[in-house]
Amino acid sequence: MGLTSRTTVYAMVALSALCVALLVWLWPRLAKPGLWHVLGRLGAIGVTQVTIVAAFACGVNSSYQFFGSWNELFGNVDTAPVGVTQASGDNGGTISGISNVHGSLVQPAGDQQLSRVSGLPSGPPAVVGRVDSVKVIGKRTGVVDPAFVYLPPQYFQKAYQRQRFPVIVALSGYPGSIYNLAQHLRVPQTAAELQSKGEMQPTIIVMIRPTIAPPRDTECVNVPGGPQTETFLAKDLPLAIKSVYRAGHDASSWGVMGYSSGASCALQLTMRDPHVYTTAGALSPDYKVKDDPTTGNLFGSGLSRQARVDGHDLMWRLAHLPVPQVSVLVAHSKNGEKGYPETEAFIKAVKAPMRVVSILPENGSHNFPTWLRELPATLKWMNDQLTFPQDVVPQHHPKKTNQAGGKPSPSPSPSADHGSLRAEGTEPRPTAATHK
Repeated sequence: MGLTSRTTVYAMVALSALCVALLVWLWPRLAKPGLWHVLGRLGAIGVTQVTIVAAFACGVNSSYQFFGSWNELFGNVDTAPVGVTQASGDNGGTISGISNVHGSLVQPAGDQQLSRVSGLPSGPPAVVGRVDSVKVIGKRTGVVDPAFVYLPPQYFQKAYQRQRFPVIVALSGYPGSIYNLAQHLRVPQTAAELQSKGEMQPTIIVMIRPTIAPPRDTECVNVPGGPQTETFLAKDLPLAIKSVYRAGHDASSWGVMGYSSGASCALQLTMRDPHVYTTAGALSPDYKVKDDPTTGNLFGSGLSRQARVDGHDLMWRLAHLPVPQVSVLVAHSKNGEKGYPETEAFIKAVKAPMRVVSILPENGSHNFPTWLRELPATLKWMNDQLTFPQDVVPQHHPKKTNQAGGKPSPSPSPSADHGSLRAEGTEPRPTAATHK
């Protein structure tokens, strides 16, 4: 039985119910004086409580996909295979445009999680777009990480067959999964709706988790002697996507967003790797990476430890290092979420050439309903910052030699009925509109 299957949940519920029934039935026999009877009562209560908690945990995990398998739960994760086989490429149910040079860095994956996501495109890809379920293989790190890749309808249309597309990487929080991004945050559904209304240019969206060594939370850090999460997300992931999909090659066409710890990661990647990502959307981020029980020691020891700690403190970077030429959006509720004062301090600390805008609802909690309200404005604003790539696929590629399409008309400024979206730093930008 799979960890996230309904069979596992029902089995755990049945087991907990059986334990409760046995506890009630055996209690009179255990309600006698003596050490063994006392130990019996304690053991019966303990077993019953454990099974109830396990059933509840399985139910929550099945809904939110914190851990996708038993191996992930116990920390046994896959590493990249020695030989990577090539996946076929067409416009049907397999991945499009797989490179046949030394195998593919993006492999088809099972659709068990994808099949449970509601509201995904249904119909011809050239009309509604498509979502691929894949595994991304890190060429440098050896990491194998699951991902969903949303491709807009234009990706499959003749007019765009030589055109590359901008990319937004969406990161889950900890210990979240790509299922959360698709089902609960509804990233591909929202992007498809915005694009169908002409409020967002055609964009590839890669949904991936930064938890590359579950159950450890590596916080997008290259851990000394441990998981190299930053390298995977800043080097391996763009390389893999560009090698398979018609994605823009310039950093100006790449952005990254996330919620919770994924939001912190998005800011870290953009400010630390501005040559890879030039735009970030951060929903409820932190601005400093710290060690805690879920992370373990992220920064190692010795004389270089403090330098690594400072390097992942964004406020320290703004005060002591050259400011990168990037654009970021931060979202935090004024009431109901921790961290609003830190968000205000971050906004005030940003200076040219970096730009920052904010979404600051009066009320909201650290949860999906709040982030769902903030997502449309975030996607539209990010999309306005990204350039639609002018580079085209070379004509010597036989499957990509049709006429390239023109550049879509600019999308309108973001607007919403929640919070406020405001620009800080340098002169106001046309895309920094006010939200009521």
